Amino acid sequence: MTPTERAIQALPKHLQRFVVSQDYDAYTPRDQAVWRHILRRLTGHLTDKAHDSYLRGLEAAGIGLERIPRLDEMNEKLARLGWSAVAVRGFIPPAVFTELQSLGVLAIAADIRTFEHVAYTPAPDIVHESAGHAPILSDARFAEYLKRCGIAGFKAIASVEDQAVFEAIRHLSVVKEDPAATESDVHLAEARLSAAAASRRYVSENTKASRLYWWTAEYGLVGDLADPKLYGAGLLSSIGEAVHCLTRAVKKVPLSLVCAETEYDITTMQPQLFVAKNFDHLFEVLEEFEATLAWKRGGDVGLEEALRARTVNHLVLSDGLELSGKVAALTAPAPGRGSASDLNCAMAQLEGPILLSRNGQALQRPWAGEAVVAFGQGNPDALLRLHHRGAFEWELPSGLFLSGFKVDDHEVINLRAKLEGMPLEVPSRALLFLSEGLPSVAGGPADPGGWDQWFGEQSAFTEGDAEAKARARKAEALSPRLAAIYEEVRTLRDSGKPTAARLQEMLAEAKEDWLLMEEIQELLQPVLA
Repeated sequence: MTPTERAIQALPKHLQRFVVSQDYDAYTPRDQAVWRHILRRLTGHLTDKAHDSYLRGLEAAGIGLERIPRLDEMNEKLARLGWSAVAVRGFIPPAVFTELQSLGVLAIAADIRTFEHVAYTPAPDIVHESAGHAPILSDARFAEYLKRCGIAGFKAIASVEDQAVFEAIRHLSVVKEDPAATESDVHLAEARLSAAAASRRYVSENTKASRLYWWTAEYGLVGDLADPKLYGAGLLSSIGEAVHCLTRAVKKVPLSLVCAETEYDITTMQPQLFVAKNFDHLFEVLEEFEATLAWKRGGDVGLEEALRARTVNHLVLSDGLELSGKVAALTAPAPGRGSASDLNCAMAQLEGPILLSRNGQALQRPWAGEAVVAFGQGNPDALLRLHHRGAFEWELPSGLFLSGFKVDDHEVINLRAKLEGMPLEVPSRALLFLSEGLPSVAGGPADPGGWDQWFGEQSAFTEGDAEAKARARKAEALSPRLAAIYEEVRTLRDSGKPTAARLQEMLAEAKEDWLLMEEIQELLQPVLA
């Protein structure tokens, strides 16, 4: 078994289906030339401008300057750092990306940017993911920050609009990397992203988490505000950004929680960057951010966040039971009455399907119907009766009165609810729970693997025809004549026996391709010397 196969096998099954083969032989000689050009320019420029761990981290992560790295080579090295890497296609769902990161797994976009986008691309590619993210993992403190940042992003609650924005970003990145895309195609994709962003009713936890990640792990500077060093992967993997970010055109501000409230645009170079004092500073800001999340706060804040998100999230009840589903309605207590120690809500209703779990492990198959959670401390005699099958009546300090017939476990039928004598609308058949409080409300299902087992195919992520077609057109964009010269140059480079006459002939044939000319001239100089 190869190092990469071991890394994939170690993943939970629900994450394995997002992994693709690197297909190393599919990289063309021109792709290899793109890699060489970028890495040689970047490492030359970053010698005194990147964080100290960057250059030494290239070797530690199995990344060389001459060729696109093989994941097997990277995984042999990354294993010593407590990390691994797997190949994916372009943008993957944020929950998948953050869960992988929380597990110490880098999602490496298998494709490489086009010849036309050597300086900068908004699309994930192997330059960004390997040469950008992997080297800094040699710094143990920053590597731990990446995992912690992944956990926070994974636990943050996403809204339905966040999904639309993700799909629009993914579409735009595909279009911009497609050689056959017209100016009209690009404008339409940009308009789609603008419309998706404008559709947001509020700034979700997930959006704030992505901003924190963007302004630190992707586009962060560290050190002295007047003379900072680069550590963000977006800066370390982009020739254009690596040069631009230290100019006076880019405003530098001290890193703070303000970054989670600051928007960014993936399609342009950044006009402002945040500077961390050191990597310990990253943890200070991350901990501040974590304290704002429903995952940590629970209670009314968590319920309200889940309600307005309209997405699948999970509630952790006071006894540790986890309910995964969509929060659909909340009921306030009667005036002047409390509900529970950490919240005022008297009752929450969840849309199905409902998955019950403990410690992130599903307990049974999902319940197709709805669930009702009543909050507060009930009458001990009434609660005792609730543990037995049959009719029950249940009154809580909040003024909530429930009655019905218990069928089995938490399943009840003929459910009725009143608040101070006024009837409330509840499902007649549901799962019914009592919780004295609500310690946590977190993003996504509590057991992603269990949820995926039942619903993964319905919500399966596929790369789509657009990405496959864009890759095919990229391969076809280079004329056979130039492709053959690239191949010959690569062969001469590997053999170490180029001749001046043949190189000069190729140079004359490659005038319309600056990168190919650069490759030939590099071989020609020592031959003529």
